[in-house]
Amino acid sequence: MTLIELKSGMQGDTGGIDPASAAGAPLTRSLLSIAKSTRALFALLLTDAGLHPGQDQLLCELDRNEPISVSKLADRLAVRPSTVSKMLDRLIEKDMVAREASDSDGRRTMVVLTSRGEVAKHTVLAIWSRVETELREALDGEDRDALVGAIDQFDGILTKKLRRLR
Repeated sequence: MTLIELKSGMQGDTGGIDPASAAGAPLTRSLLSIAKSTRALFALLLTDAGLHPGQDQLLCELDRNEPISVSKLADRLAVRPSTVSKMLDRLIEKDMVAREASDSDGRRTMVVLTSRGEVAKHTVLAIWSRVETELREALDGEDRDALVGAIDQFDGILTKKLRRLR
Protein backbone atom coordinates (compact mmCIF):
# COMPACT_ATOMS: atom_id res chain seq x y z
CA MET A 1 0.00 0.00 0.00
CA THR A 2 1.41 3.40 -0.99
CA LEU A 3 1.16 6.60 1.01
CA ILE A 4 -1.23 7.96 -1.59
CA GLU A 5 -3.56 5.00 -1.09
CA LEU A 6 -3.43 5.53 2.66
CA LYS A 7 -4.16 9.24 2.22
CA SER A 8 -7.11 8.62 -0.09
CA GLY A 9 -9.36 7.09 2.50
CA MET A 10 -7.82 3.93 3.82
CA GLN A 11 -6.40 5.45 7.02
CA GLY A 12 -8.01 2.79 9.22
CA ASP A 13 -6.76 -0.10 7.09
CA THR A 14 -3.18 -1.26 7.60
CA GLY A 15 -3.06 -2.64 4.05
CA GLY A 16 -1.66 -5.96 5.10
CA ILE A 17 1.14 -4.41 7.13
CA ASP A 18 1.65 -6.12 10.47
CA PRO A 19 1.49 -3.27 13.03
CA ALA A 20 3.71 -5.23 15.42
CA SER A 21 6.57 -5.48 12.90
CA ALA A 22 6.04 -1.93 11.65
CA ALA A 23 6.41 -0.64 15.21
CA GLY A 24 10.10 -1.47 15.09
CA ALA A 25 10.62 0.65 11.93
CA PRO A 26 14.10 1.88 12.91
CA LEU A 27 14.59 4.15 9.89
CA THR A 28 11.26 5.86 10.37
CA ARG A 29 11.82 6.21 14.11
CA SER A 30 15.26 7.73 13.51
CA LEU A 31 13.94 10.18 10.91
CA LEU A 32 11.10 11.24 13.21
CA SER A 33 13.49 11.67 16.12
CA ILE A 34 15.93 13.71 14.01
CA ALA A 35 13.10 15.89 12.70
CA LYS A 36 11.77 16.48 16.21
CA SER A 37 15.19 17.25 17.70
CA THR A 38 16.15 19.51 14.80
CA ARG A 39 12.89 21.43 15.02
CA ALA A 40 13.24 21.84 18.81
CA LEU A 41 16.86 23.00 18.54
CA PHE A 42 16.09 25.53 15.83
CA ALA A 43 12.98 26.73 17.67
CA LEU A 44 15.18 27.62 20.65
CA LEU A 45 17.87 29.28 18.55
CA LEU A 46 15.38 31.17 16.37
CA THR A 47 13.41 32.40 19.38
CA ASP A 48 16.52 34.26 20.51
CA ALA A 49 16.50 35.95 17.09
CA GLY A 50 12.77 36.78 17.34
CA LEU A 51 11.76 34.21 14.74
CA HIS A 52 9.66 31.07 14.60
CA PRO A 53 10.50 27.76 12.90
CA GLY A 54 9.88 27.99 9.17
CA GLN A 55 10.45 31.73 9.03
CA ASP A 56 14.17 31.06 8.75
CA GLN A 57 13.74 29.05 5.58
CA LEU A 58 11.36 31.61 4.10
CA LEU A 59 13.77 34.48 4.77
CA CYS A 60 16.63 32.55 3.19
CA GLU A 61 14.63 32.08 -0.01
CA LEU A 62 14.22 35.84 -0.41
CA ASP A 63 16.46 38.51 -1.87
CA ARG A 64 16.18 42.29 -1.55
CA ASN A 65 16.74 42.82 -5.25
CA GLU A 66 14.72 39.94 -6.68
CA PRO A 67 11.00 39.88 -5.91
CA ILE A 68 9.46 36.41 -5.97
CA SER A 69 5.82 35.37 -6.34
CA VAL A 70 4.02 33.81 -3.40
CA SER A 71 3.32 30.66 -5.44
CA LYS A 72 6.97 30.24 -6.44
CA LEU A 73 8.03 30.78 -2.83
CA ALA A 74 5.52 28.13 -1.72
CA ASP A 75 6.98 25.71 -4.28
CA ARG A 76 10.51 26.34 -3.05
CA LEU A 77 9.45 25.75 0.55
CA ALA A 78 7.27 22.74 -0.40
CA VAL A 79 4.24 24.20 1.38
CA ARG A 80 0.89 25.59 0.29
CA PRO A 81 0.58 29.22 -0.81
CA SER A 82 -1.87 29.82 2.05
CA THR A 83 0.83 28.72 4.51
CA VAL A 84 3.30 31.14 2.93
CA SER A 85 0.73 33.95 3.12
CA LYS A 86 0.28 33.43 6.87
CA MET A 87 4.04 33.37 7.38
CA LEU A 88 4.41 36.53 5.30
CA ASP A 89 1.75 38.33 7.35
CA ARG A 90 3.80 37.76 10.50
CA LEU A 91 7.06 38.81 8.85
CA ILE A 92 5.43 41.92 7.35
CA GLU A 93 4.33 42.93 10.87
CA LYS A 94 8.02 42.77 11.84
CA ASP A 95 9.00 44.76 8.72
CA MET A 96 11.18 41.90 7.46
CA VAL A 97 9.41 41.40 4.14
CA ALA A 98 7.13 43.44 1.91
CA ARG A 99 4.49 42.55 -0.64
CA GLU A 100 4.38 44.41 -3.92
CA ALA A 101 2.59 44.13 -7.23
CA SER A 102 4.43 42.44 -10.07
CA ASP A 103 5.92 44.77 -12.67
CA SER A 104 4.71 42.52 -15.48
CA ASP A 105 1.32 41.49 -14.02
CA GLY A 106 -0.35 43.74 -11.47
CA ARG A 107 -2.59 40.89 -10.32
CA ARG A 108 0.37 38.86 -9.05
CA THR A 109 1.69 39.49 -5.57
CA MET A 110 5.44 39.52 -5.24
CA VAL A 111 7.49 39.32 -2.07
CA VAL A 112 10.76 41.06 -1.35
CA LEU A 113 13.12 41.17 1.62
CA THR A 114 13.40 44.49 3.49
CA SER A 115 16.57 45.83 5.11
CA ARG A 116 15.39 44.50 8.48
CA GLY A 117 14.70 41.15 6.79
CA GLU A 118 18.22 41.16 5.35
CA VAL A 119 19.63 41.52 8.89
CA ALA A 120 17.37 38.67 10.08
CA LYS A 121 18.48 36.53 7.13
CA HIS A 122 22.14 37.03 8.07
CA THR A 123 21.29 36.06 11.66
CA VAL A 124 19.57 32.90 10.39
CA LEU A 125 22.54 32.02 8.20
CA ALA A 126 24.85 32.46 11.20
CA ILE A 127 22.64 30.13 13.26
CA TRP A 128 22.57 27.56 10.46
CA SER A 129 26.34 27.82 10.06
CA ARG A 130 26.95 27.34 13.78
CA VAL A 131 24.75 24.23 13.92
CA GLU A 132 26.31 22.91 10.70
CA THR A 133 29.82 23.34 12.09
CA GLU A 134 28.97 21.63 15.37
CA LEU A 135 27.34 18.68 13.61
CA ARG A 136 30.15 18.31 11.06
CA GLU A 137 32.78 18.37 13.79
CA ALA A 138 30.97 15.55 15.59
CA LEU A 139 31.46 13.16 12.64
CA ASP A 140 34.44 11.76 10.70
CA GLY A 141 34.88 12.95 7.13
CA GLU A 142 33.80 9.63 5.56
CA ASP A 143 30.81 9.23 7.87
CA ARG A 144 29.84 12.85 7.35
CA ASP A 145 29.92 12.65 3.55
CA ALA A 146 27.92 9.41 3.49
CA LEU A 147 25.39 10.82 5.94
CA VAL A 148 24.91 14.05 4.00
CA GLY A 149 24.37 12.03 0.81
CA ALA A 150 21.82 9.76 2.49
CA ILE A 151 19.98 12.68 4.08
CA ASP A 152 19.81 14.48 0.72
CA GLN A 153 18.42 11.31 -0.85
CA PHE A 154 15.77 10.96 1.87
CA ASP A 155 14.87 14.62 1.50
CA GLY A 156 14.29 14.19 -2.23
CA ILE A 157 12.20 11.05 -1.74
CA LEU A 158 10.05 12.56 1.01
CA THR A 159 9.60 15.88 -0.79
CA LYS A 160 8.42 14.05 -3.91
CA LYS A 161 5.95 11.94 -1.92
CA LEU A 162 4.69 14.98 -0.05
CA ARG A 163 4.04 16.90 -3.27
CA ARG A 164 1.95 14.01 -4.60
CA LEU A 165 -0.07 13.86 -1.39
CA ARG A 166 -0.84 17.57 -1.39
